[in-house]
Amino acid sequence: MWDANLARKIFESAIRNREAKVFSLIYGLDNKQTITNMSNSNSTDSLLHVTGYIANSKKLNIIAGGALQMQSEMQWYKVTINFDILIFPLAVEKITPEGVQTHSNDRHKRASEVFTEDHKVLKIAGENWMKNTSSSCTVVGALIFTIMFTATFTLPGGNKQDTGFPTFLDKRLFKFFIISDAISLFSSTTSVLTFLGILTSRYAEEDFLTSLPTKMMLGLSTLFISIAAMMTAFCAVIALLFQSQLWIVVPTILLASIPVILFVGLQFPLLVEIFISTYGRSIFHSNDKNWLA
Repeated sequence: MWDANLARKIFESAIRNREAKVFSLIYGLDNKQTITNMSNSNSTDSLLHVTGYIANSKKLNIIAGGALQMQSEMQWYKVTINFDILIFPLAVEKITPEGVQTHSNDRHKRASEVFTEDHKVLKIAGENWMKNTSSSCTVVGALIFTIMFTATFTLPGGNKQDTGFPTFLDKRLFKFFIISDAISLFSSTTSVLTFLGILTSRYAEEDFLTSLPTKMMLGLSTLFISIAAMMTAFCAVIALLFQSQLWIVVPTILLASIPVILFVGLQFPLLVEIFISTYGRSIFHSNDKNWLA
């Protein structure tokens, strides 16, 4: 027979095992506040305390990187006020009465303190993952910036001696080179500054929710743009200098596409995963319809 005690056990198990679909069924219960307010018979942990305990390694390892794992744990714990905005409706605090949020268990700890204590190692792992990724990308971005900045003052074909203007000023490919160079320069600068912002972040628990993932998405996106624009500028110069020699131009363009393809293959899946986990459709379904009726 269905009662509040049975419901409590089911949803507590769903939280411990991070089963979002099962947990989402709680929204359809009329007595959800009673269930969340109940304590475990063996302890004084509320459901919010249970959420504060870290997920098992099997569940966490499904998610790539310590930062996204920490984000997933925060999504289970935290709450959004409006379910219509493009952020995960973060589950447990939303349905938990305010009194339970300040309730202490038999170890005299509130749910937030349990969460902080149990996620110390994961938080450090997420911080290191973010810093290592940002450091590597900063080096690449700075190198691209240096190359493209230098290319601005060492124009292909040089300058005319009588006027000082570029020799290929009237050529379309030259203009294409300048535009590509500018895009690469500006995007690499943005990328470096974004990754520096990640490196100097305070790395609070809440930062893993949207702030750090958003910065990482921006940094990776602008880095990809800078790489693509750099290779485009290079191809434009080759085509400009060897217009009548396709046996040089075509293979060079094909080879120049390899770094772009490699970046897409290696980093684009990560970019997509960060976007989906931060701004994608929620794994929690706030369906208030009473499914027991």
